Amino acid sequence: MLLQADTIALAEGLMNQAEPESINLWTMAQYGGWIMVILAVLLAFACYIFIERLVVLKKAMQEDKSFMDRIRDFIHDGKIDSAVNLCRQTNTPSAHMVEKGISRIGRPMQDVQVAVDNVGNLEVSVLEKGLVLMATIAAGAPMLGFLGTVLGMVQTFYNMAQTSGGVIEMSALSTGMYQAMVTTIGGLIVGILAMFAYNLLVARIDRVVRLLESRTMEFMDMLNEPA
Repeated sequence: MLLQADTIALAEGLMNQAEPESINLWTMAQYGGWIMVILAVLLAFACYIFIERLVVLKKAMQEDKSFMDRIRDFIHDGKIDSAVNLCRQTNTPSAHMVEKGISRIGRPMQDVQVAVDNVGNLEVSVLEKGLVLMATIAAGAPMLGFLGTVLGMVQTFYNMAQTSGGVIEMSALSTGMYQAMVTTIGGLIVGILAMFAYNLLVARIDRVVRLLESRTMEFMDMLNEPA
């Protein structure tokens, strides 16, 4: 019985030794050093820009379907002030364009078109705020990760060169390489997330641009309608 108990204890000890230590993203991040701090800051900026732009773009797409019909009625009835007030109450990019066009009524149609287009370009530039930084994060985060890997590998080989007697511990070598590769993983994660967020925002902005173009044509057609 004693021999059997010793055998069971030995088997359990071997099983416990064979079980690898579990690892997660937080554990890996702790090995990355100061590069991971920079990547964390970049990720926070990317998340903020993404959420803030989503809110702005959602608001830009929300518009009363009867807006243009009410503008048409006001203009045909000669109630220019009412049309301007409606645009200001609506407070959307397309409403800003229409308001500018209304303020140019009575001038040549070419002047009205140019004024509306200029406001549209300004509105689009406002919607694109932060996208340059998002694209920079998407491109720069992986490069920072590779930089951390190179720095880690340099440190590892430097420590190997300083080892007396030329004896290299495999555990020390593997630990140094592991720490170096962590920054690459972090950089790729941040870069991939930023890239998808950037492309989603660009797609949303394209939808708003198409809406602005539609409202511009509708407004110009409205001015060309017979009284």
